Amino acid sequence: MYIGLQHAHSGMAYLALLGLVVVIFWALFGSLSGREFQEKDRKIAMIAFILSHIQLLLGLILYFVSPLGFSLLTGGGAMADAASRLTALEHPLINIVAIAIISVGYIRAKKLEQSRSKFRSIYMMYAVGLLLILSRIPWSAWLG
Repeated sequence: MYIGLQHAHSGMAYLALLGLVVVIFWALFGSLSGREFQEKDRKIAMIAFILSHIQLLLGLILYFVSPLGFSLLTGGGAMADAASRLTALEHPLINIVAIAIISVGYIRAKKLEQSRSKFRSIYMMYAVGLLLILSRIPWSAWLG
């Protein structure tokens, strides 16, 4: 189960990151072109919203079943080692914050009236969330 979750979390990461990048550019171009925000635009933004939330859910499950997650934090000594601190604290905490920011951008866009403001809410908040996610990816484990 652990290995399957690990693979699902890693594979979904590619989809979630790609979805965020596509939606950021989609919303940025929508804002710059001055076109009307339509239902299609909301659905496109929802794709990255859903993918990022699935990724978070997989990550949270993995965090509690993994020998490298919560157990590192409770076992002590994780704060002294940078790699352990990233795995046990920084990666999950910052990614939860990033998904919350993405959620605020999506929910806020649904409530705004002007099309440009809707697009702006999506591309700005999704971009901040993406930057936070990229800053806490364990690149050595992911690419190695």
